Amino acid sequence: MDAWYRIAKAAKWRSLEEVRRIYRHADGVRVGEKVYTVFNISGNRFRLVAEIYYEDQVLLVRHVLTHAEYDKGDWRK
Repeated sequence: MDAWYRIAKAAKWRSLEEVRRIYRHADGVRVGEKVYTVFNISGNRFRLVAEIYYEDQVLLVRHVLTHAEYDKGDWRK
């Protein structure tokens, strides 16, 4: 988690494609009108769900979940 934070804090991503240059398994997941970026963290044991505003260079961590919690889908509400 600390390594992810350090990389994300220093990054100047402008698109999901740029995020994938570092985190190739990052996915864009649409929930209603928003698209969240989902990262596999800690050897793929956790999912970090973030909202990225590329134009403003703002990244908001919305959830850190186990795979089981992520798969339930409650975070989408």
